[in-house]
Amino acid sequence: MAKREPEERADNVSISITKKLANFCHPSSECCIFRMYDDLRRQNEKAYEPSIVAIGPYHRGKAKLKQMEEHKLWYLQQLLNREKNNSVNEYIKAIKELEERARNCYAETIPLESDEFVEMMLLDSFFIIELFRKNTRRLTVENDLIFQSHNIRTALRRDLILLENQLPFFILVRLFNMTKTDLDLEIIQIALKFLQFNAPGHKLEAPRGISINNIKHLLHLVHSCWCFKFAEMNRNATEKQLEFINSATELQESGIQFKKAEETNLFDVKFNSGILEIPSLTIEAEVGESFFTNLVAFELCPSYHAPKYVCDYAVFMNCLINSSEDVRILRHSGIIESWVGDDAELHSMWHKLFNITTTDTKKFSYSQVFNDVNNHCKRRRNRWIANLKRNYFNSPWALISFLAATVLLLLTVAQTIFSILSFGKGSFN
Repeated sequence: MAKREPEERADNVSISITKKLANFCHPSSECCIFRMYDDLRRQNEKAYEPSIVAIGPYHRGKAKLKQMEEHKLWYLQQLLNREKNNSVNEYIKAIKELEERARNCYAETIPLESDEFVEMMLLDSFFIIELFRKNTRRLTVENDLIFQSHNIRTALRRDLILLENQLPFFILVRLFNMTKTDLDLEIIQIALKFLQFNAPGHKLEAPRGISINNIKHLLHLVHSCWCFKFAEMNRNATEKQLEFINSATELQESGIQFKKAEETNLFDVKFNSGILEIPSLTIEAEVGESFFTNLVAFELCPSYHAPKYVCDYAVFMNCLINSSEDVRILRHSGIIESWVGDDAELHSMWHKLFNITTTDTKKFSYSQVFNDVNNHCKRRRNRWIANLKRNYFNSPWALISFLAATVLLLLTVAQTIFSILSFGKGSFN
């Protein structure tokens, strides 16, 4: 009996592992919708949480988001009435054909039965499509609360580009094409018309030659449109060891001036002849922070392999903003327009963003800018001016003391000169 027990235990382990292997599915190459890592998520959990609508499985069923579930049904009903088709059979059939591919897009196994999963895809997809259509074609009705409230639309724009609140884009494309009319623009165009208000002070434009087949989800679409112009530029990244630049306050003390650049692309920072030109940035409360946080999170996903333009920009801004005084300097230069609160809150926002950011220092987008700025600051004359400002001009009393000492020194020198001249004249006589 004793000899058989190890064999029985081995059989049990074998059966257990066999079951697990049968249910195990390695992440597909199409996997593109992730949750943020727990340790990084805790840095700013609110930035990843939808406030009004759940899209996809990760936040499905949360109590605070239930009201919008009824709105999804209502939007589907309006679509069917407009299509003069009371049946959803053809749409369900289309999603079922794509179900396995859609499930493969999520990094986690989705614990929903096939019917539940298809229903979720149908309601969420048509809610988004109808929202975009209504915004473009003005198909609103009197009691549509979404288009009666600017705050609700702002919340929806924010929620639709959250990392954890995404649908596979090919599902949206399939259902959009099935219900498209001659009055509709292309899906990318209507999506950007609704989502463009998320971009902090900069219009979202579709890249030339963009293909709907290469878009993974709405967050990816926004990222692509926001970064494409910067990606086309020659960034002149250097392989030299990267040395971070000082804060805005310290750079200003070194004689560097800050100027709002006329360039429309947010990331296109230039440094010429002691002037750091930075495109203007508008940050709105919560929306702006969530926008940057989720774009950075997208670049940190395992499926992302392109240059980390948003991460690099976050590093650049975090270097400049080391205190609320740095924020004040950038505001007064017209570079930052903040609706977040006071300068300290904006400083805190960039600090939290930097805490989740990683970047490749050998491919850093601003390596040449950093090198040029640091070389400027290391010149003897600029370093002397910086020390003078830091030690003697950092407060009114220090300035008064410096001026008093300077006047005293000049009077002493003048007295000495007069004494020498008087002595020389007496000796001559």
